[in-house]
Amino acid sequence: MAEITEGFLLGIDNPLLDISAEVPLEFIQKYGLQLNNATLSTDETAEIPAILVKDYKVTYIPGGASQNAIRTFQWMIGKPRSSVVLGSVGKDDFANILIERISSEGVIPLYSVDETTPTGNCSVLINAHERSLVASLGAANNYKIDHLKTPEIWSYVEKAKYFYISGYSLTVVPDGMELIAKHANETGKFFSINLSAPFISQVPPFFNSLKNLLPYVDILFGNEGEARAFGTASGLDESASVADIALYIARLPKENASRPRIAVITQGSSPTIVAYADGTIHTYPVPPLLPEQMVDFNGAGDSFVGGFLSSHAKGETIAQSINAAQYAARQIIQQSGLQFPGPCDFVQVSADEAASRATA
Repeated sequence: MAEITEGFLLGIDNPLLDISAEVPLEFIQKYGLQLNNATLSTDETAEIPAILVKDYKVTYIPGGASQNAIRTFQWMIGKPRSSVVLGSVGKDDFANILIERISSEGVIPLYSVDETTPTGNCSVLINAHERSLVASLGAANNYKIDHLKTPEIWSYVEKAKYFYISGYSLTVVPDGMELIAKHANETGKFFSINLSAPFISQVPPFFNSLKNLLPYVDILFGNEGEARAFGTASGLDESASVADIALYIARLPKENASRPRIAVITQGSSPTIVAYADGTIHTYPVPPLLPEQMVDFNGAGDSFVGGFLSSHAKGETIAQSINAAQYAARQIIQQSGLQFPGPCDFVQVSADEAASRATA
C-alpha cells in the first residue's frame, strides 16, 4: 500500500464559495430565476450574495469541481495536508472564509490573490428542497500559469504523486494543465481529468485543449451526458453506446503506453462503466438509496472522483476504487451541499469481493 505523504494529490480549480440559504419563492421569482436550474450571474443578480448575507441565515460551503473532489479525497484519507488545491481568489472576506474552511478540512489551499476581482461565489437559493444556483466566477476566472511556475508552488507539484483537474480549468488555464500533465508523464505520476460538462466538448477551443491533454491522461472521469457530447465531437456514430464511447476514450493514443488509460463513466443510478484500453469493459451496479435519503445531488460526481482517487492512491484495485467512489457519492447525496456527515467511517472490502460486484 502506497504511503500518503503531504501534498500527495494536487489539483487546479475554479474555487468558489457556495452561499446557501432558504429563501421564499418570491425572492427567486423576483430575479427571473428558476428552481432546479443554474445560471451565471448578471448585473441584475449581482446583488444576491450581499442580500443573502444581510437578510438570511446562510451556510458557507467550499465549491468548485476539482476542489470538491480534493476535499472528498482528503476526508476519505483522513490524514491532514494530504492534498493541495490551486486557483485564484480575491482579497476579501469570502476568500478568508474559503481558506479557513478548506484548511479546517485538512486541504492545503495555495491560491493566487487577485486584488482587483472578488472571490468567485455561487448563491444557492433553496425553496422546499429545490434550488436555484447563481454563479459568479470572479477571480476564479483569472488563474494564470505564472503562479503555477513560481518556485514555492512548483515545489508542491514536484512533491505530489497524483494530479486531478476538472475540465472546467480548460476554460481558464489550459497551458497550466498541459504543464502538469507533461510533468506527470515524465516522472511516472498519475494524471487524471474529468470531462466535467458537455460544453467542454461542444466548444471547439476547449475540445482542442482537451484533445491535447488526452495523451497524458491515465484516468478519465465523466458522466453519461458528457461522454455522449465527447462522442459526438469526436465524430462517433450516433448509435454508439456510452460503453462504446468509454472504450473509444480508453483506446485513444497515450504517451506512456506502459500504463494504459482507463475511462470511468457514471450514469446516475445506472451502473458505472469502466473501460480499459485492451477492450475490457466492466460495469458496477450503484447501491440504491431510499427516496427519503436523497437530499441533494450537487457534488455527487465530484465526491465520486475523490473517493475513487483515495482508494487508487493506496494501490487498491479498480473495483475497490469504484466501491470507495460509490460510498463517497452516497454520503454526499444525503447532505445539503457537499458537506461531510462527520469523520469518514468507510471500511474497504477485499479485492475479491469488490471484483465480484462487476459485470463484464
